[in-house]
Formats: sequence, structure tokens, C-alpha cells
Amino acid sequence: METLVLGIGNLLLSDEGVGCRCVEELERRYVLPPAVTCVDGGTAGFELLPLIEDAQTLIIIDALKDGRPPGTLVLVEDEAVPRLMLTRTSPHQIGICEVLATAQLTGKVPQRLLLFGIEPKTLEVAMGLSPEISQALEKALDAVVSSLRDLGHAVSAR
Repeated sequence: METLVLGIGNLLLSDEGVGCRCVEELERRYVLPPAVTCVDGGTAGFELLPLIEDAQTLIIIDALKDGRPPGTLVLVEDEAVPRLMLTRTSPHQIGICEVLATAQLTGKVPQRLLLFGIEPKTLEVAMGLSPEISQALEKALDAVVSSLRDLGHAVSAR
């Protein structure tokens, strides 16, 4: 596998599920080449290690609570990704951080790491995204598709 697009989050906590929803929309709206694999990682941890170790590029999409206005999209790259994930408090970020650290220890960390973070509006127990985060999902989806194309992947709309 060349590129792994990994959506993480908890669908039961409203905007926290934006990463999973974004991966779902990516697969629904676009034709992706065989070198790109999309995974809804939910709140998984070490179960993702084999996938991460096999990837040359890892693109993570997640809610990123950082005090910015709701819907703000940020891109964090390479070695800044694990550092940023360490400052988070949600259980799945700690799990992903540990998985990335384990991949580093085994020498099988992806060559490129991209994290698309979306500032959530609410993390209350509820299914579905807030309107602001639904709009931000569109921006994130465009940014991920653009990154995939920049990496040389032929991505086309369905």
C-alpha cells in the first residue's frame, strides 16, 4: 500500500466523528487508485499498526480541539503530527500516538505524515455533525483530494 487515508473519531460524540465521515465521503464521491486505501479507524489503536507500517504516506483526518473557531481546518505535517497528538485528551489520539511511536521503534513509520484537523463545535453525545462541521468536512475533503493528487495519485469524481 502506498497511501493510507485514515479517518479517526467517535461517531457517538457529534463532531468528534468528522474524520470517519470524511473518509466515508471520500470513498463515496471519488474513484481512488489501488495504491490508496481508505480506513475508518474509529477509536481503534494498535489494530491499525499493520496498516500504518505498510503505508509510505499516512493521511489522518480527525477532529482537532485547539481553541480555534469551529470548522477551522489545519494541516500538520511529518514529525509535528505525533507531537501534536500527544497534547490531545481523547482516547483515540493517545492510541494513534502510541501506534505511531511503535511504528517508529520498528523502523516502519510512513515516510510522510499528514494530519488534517478540524476544530469541532460540539463533542456532546449525538449522532451527526453540526452544520459548521458539515461545511468544514467539504473543505477537508477538497484538501485531502488535492494532497492525494499532489502525491501523484489519479483521483477522479464519481
